Amino acid sequence: MSLLVCCGLAWWQWDRFTSANGTFQNLGYVLQWPLFGLFPAFMFWRIRKLRQKAEAEPGPPATPVEVPAPRPDADRTYTDRTYTDRTYTDEDEELAAYNRYLRELNARDQQAAE
Repeated sequence: MSLLVCCGLAWWQWDRFTSANGTFQNLGYVLQWPLFGLFPAFMFWRIRKLRQKAEAEPGPPATPVEVPAPRPDADRTYTDRTYTDRTYTDEDEELAAYNRYLRELNARDQQAAE
């Protein structure tokens, strides 16, 4: 549909170019409009191809990844240098879960690199 509309606009620009007051800008539009019409078809084809490729690729490995043990200094208490009254520790459950997740991602990256 877009190709038909854009080809019609290219024809209109060709008529403007061949008229007495036509310019080379109109000729440029004659060449551009069909490309504009082909772009949605190209994007449809490209997205479809990428989706098929994503479906064909295997998922993450089914084997469990060995997560390294935390370093000995992971239980230390850190204080913010600008706000000395606030103390941050790894005792926060959400922070500890996030750190475990980061260690797991790091282990996967290292295992994939080997």
